[in-house]
Amino acid sequence: MDPHQHHGHHQAHGHAEPEHGHMHHDMPPGQHAMHGTHGMHGGHDHAGMINDFKKRFYVVLVLTAPVMLLSKMIQHWLGVELSFPGDQYVLLGLSTIIYFYGGWPFLTGAKDELAARNPGMMTLVGFAITVAYIYSVAVLFGLQGMDFFWELATLILIMLLGHWIEMSAVAGAGRELELLVKLMPAEAHLVRGDRVEDVATGSLQPGDIILVKPGEKIAADGVVAEGSSYVNESMLTGESKPVQKSAGDKVIAGAINGNSAFRVKVTHNSAESYLSQVIKLVNDAQQAKSGTQLLADKAARWLTVIAIAAGILTFLVWWLTGSSLAFAMERMVTVIVICCPHALGLAVPLVVARSTTIAAQHGLLIKDRTAFENSRKIDTLVFDKTGTLTVGKFEVTDMGTFGDGYTKEQVLSLAAAAEQQSEHPIATGIVARAKELQLQPPAATDVQALAGKGIQAKVGNDEVLVASPVYAQEHYHAPAVDTDGTGTLSYVIINGQPAGYLLLSDELRPESAGAVQQLRQEGISTVLLTGDNRKVAGAVGQKLQLDKVIAEVLPHQKLEQVKALQQEGRYVAMTGDGINDAPALAQANIGIAVGSGSDIAAETAGIVLVNSNPADIVSLIQFGKATYRKMIQNLAWATGYNLVAMPLAAGVLAPWGVILSPAVGAVLMTVSTVVVAINAKLLKL
Repeated sequence: MDPHQHHGHHQAHGHAEPEHGHMHHDMPPGQHAMHGTHGMHGGHDHAGMINDFKKRFYVVLVLTAPVMLLSKMIQHWLGVELSFPGDQYVLLGLSTIIYFYGGWPFLTGAKDELAARNPGMMTLVGFAITVAYIYSVAVLFGLQGMDFFWELATLILIMLLGHWIEMSAVAGAGRELELLVKLMPAEAHLVRGDRVEDVATGSLQPGDIILVKPGEKIAADGVVAEGSSYVNESMLTGESKPVQKSAGDKVIAGAINGNSAFRVKVTHNSAESYLSQVIKLVNDAQQAKSGTQLLADKAARWLTVIAIAAGILTFLVWWLTGSSLAFAMERMVTVIVICCPHALGLAVPLVVARSTTIAAQHGLLIKDRTAFENSRKIDTLVFDKTGTLTVGKFEVTDMGTFGDGYTKEQVLSLAAAAEQQSEHPIATGIVARAKELQLQPPAATDVQALAGKGIQAKVGNDEVLVASPVYAQEHYHAPAVDTDGTGTLSYVIINGQPAGYLLLSDELRPESAGAVQQLRQEGISTVLLTGDNRKVAGAVGQKLQLDKVIAEVLPHQKLEQVKALQQEGRYVAMTGDGINDAPALAQANIGIAVGSGSDIAAETAGIVLVNSNPADIVSLIQFGKATYRKMIQNLAWATGYNLVAMPLAAGVLAPWGVILSPAVGAVLMTVSTVVVAINAKLLKL
């Protein structure tokens, strides 16, 4: 298996492993929408779960009133006397309905958790209400003490309400993925001959022609066939300005058309569209566990054990020091409820769900969660020059010949013939120049790309090689050309003889200088690593004030250079275009592929930037830090709350009259979770 596929590899199996942690029932079913393989249609069963809790809450609310009135303790407080023959049995009947109907989600959840050998929140709540119920029934049938049916009822009532509120909060934090899904329009206008019919987007096939009207969303990835317009792609790539599209330009499904209608030739069906891939990627990233998440899962598991142990200990201490059995039981139930590790279980997943989606909407695609969370540790950023710091569009700025075997035009034409099929930026620059001069490059056969050296082909009877200066000078004794360090030189070798040269220049991106300055403020050193010649690289390095420039390296040497930096003890992020930089991207601590939004799936990088804008790399690092901060805040809140709440629930302050009832415990537990959900929601790019 090829070494730079390893990132994608461990996620490919992401679905197979069971969701660990308390991601079963105790995680409000919102997790289906957030964590789920059911991401796309998670919304429906999720709303159903919220409604189920809502319905149970109202039924229990109605039943709780008579239970309160029939309870001796409440009557005592209110100063009313209310009794009739068999009133205790009515109380028992109502409480039994509340226990089984209101407590059902918790009891079944506990059963599932125990079956999965993963006790969590549901186990704790199920245990607490069962203890309260069984004890109260025993009192009714003759055990000495006070029943606490009314406390059981209020506890279940508050737990249902809390769950309902909390699921709504969680659903809000996890709903961003659905916003991405909604970007895809449901229908498309398919052009058939001279009529247009509306068809479902899912039925479009490559080759179909669709009409896109002003203000509509583009229904499929494709190429503009006729017409032109401005298209807003900001929700997909983060590019805020509308982009002009005319015949031959690529468009992405989900982008919004501006002022005029145009026709698009479909290139991908909807399952393979850029948007679908992004949605799948976000979904996978949300399911993949990062180091922080595994830590939180572990903490929550411990908290469950601690809650039960603390509950039992509390019970024993109170009972053995002479308190009534009822009081000791009540303390135990409160401790167990208040210590539910729910806020802890959601602390990380909610931030994950929000961060991956916000990032995707801004053109940062996170494939590897751990890489993203570690972006805060980056201290060295290695840039591949072409297409990241520079625009990546080469233009031929000078041509020359050696001897009088060939004219400049012939040299250019033969070079263009060899480069016609290549996607390389230099190749496109050469071909574009030949087109401008209206030369018709002849057809080429046996085209072979030589990594880091050039491209060779047979054109008519001629063997043509377009080569890098180093290779041409070493193997063909090509004469040196003085280029005052501005551009990239390509030698054209015909039939083994140096025939001429082409000088191509690539302009710096306007955002590069600012991005490098910001990285410096973040304390990150910048390194330029390029196959280009020393002069060009040096000029770029000077202009942008980079800390280090390493030039004239072949693709396989880039890997060695990254390793060398790591051996100095640096935490290296590498940005590159993902194709020839694959080994180096895989070697870096964090690989950031740029400008290859369409090849999401094939990348070796942990993070893909859809735009090649270096300013996005700064945003990425800052957003990684912000995301990590939110996770830590949530974890600190969730653990800190338990440290304070547990002793209170156990009755440490009881001698001073501060006692929490189980219902207050349930309220506090819900509040702690809602705080975590709201904090996650505050994360911004």
